[in-house]
Amino acid sequence: MDLELKGKVFIVTGGGSGIGEAISKGALQEGANVAIIGRRLIEDEVLLDFLQGYTENYIFIKTELTNIADCEVAVAKVVAKFGRIDCVVNNAGRNDGIGLTHGNPEAFQESVNNNLTHYYSMAHYALPYLKKTQGNIINIASKAAVTGQGNTSGYVAAKGAQMALTREWAVELIPDNIRVNAIIPAEVYTPLYDSWIKTFANPEEKLKSITDNIPLGKRFTTSEEIANMALFLSSSKAAHITGQHLYVDGGYTHLDRVI
Repeated sequence: MDLELKGKVFIVTGGGSGIGEAISKGALQEGANVAIIGRRLIEDEVLLDFLQGYTENYIFIKTELTNIADCEVAVAKVVAKFGRIDCVVNNAGRNDGIGLTHGNPEAFQESVNNNLTHYYSMAHYALPYLKKTQGNIINIASKAAVTGQGNTSGYVAAKGAQMALTREWAVELIPDNIRVNAIIPAEVYTPLYDSWIKTFANPEEKLKSITDNIPLGKRFTTSEEIANMALFLSSSKAAHITGQHLYVDGGYTHLDRVI
């Protein structure tokens, strides 16, 4: 299926690793242009493997996403490079373990800021360009906002807000024909996930305890499966889908009764 993304311009926050990397890679493979936005500056000499073969189709923009001015500058750089914006994928964030018991109000506030504020900032500054292209916004949220997880109040509060903003923006932007949707992953084995797993005394045992509870295939969702949904939602094939929370999780969130 041709998703008709050739020449489109994607902004992907956290687009150099994990789920963000898979989305960036998939968009490039579809012929789109990608702006990878994040804290880490990736120099040409250590170019990520998935960018090999693409010369003018991407740009790295080092951005402190919690800094509102940085977000405004990043959007301006994207437009200066590519002349348009068709899709903003809000993805950057981290499950930082700031809980109610093991945390404090200051740490909670910082966690929410790290995981939420830039979703609004990037959408806000990209909005004039999205109106011109009748583009779309995709928010990467988390099943933890639906089920809870324990000891991650800041992250869950941010993810729940992302899901609420998805519906709010979808309503607000209908007159502009801008679609807004959220993808809800559950267990996706990313580098950050790997770092968390390695904190356990028996990582393999912990992994098995998780995959045993994933109904479809008893396996993790891949980053590529999240990316496939994002690319579909960004395309004209999904032209009548907005305000939706789409779960790509092997049934983990809602089908626990089949375990």
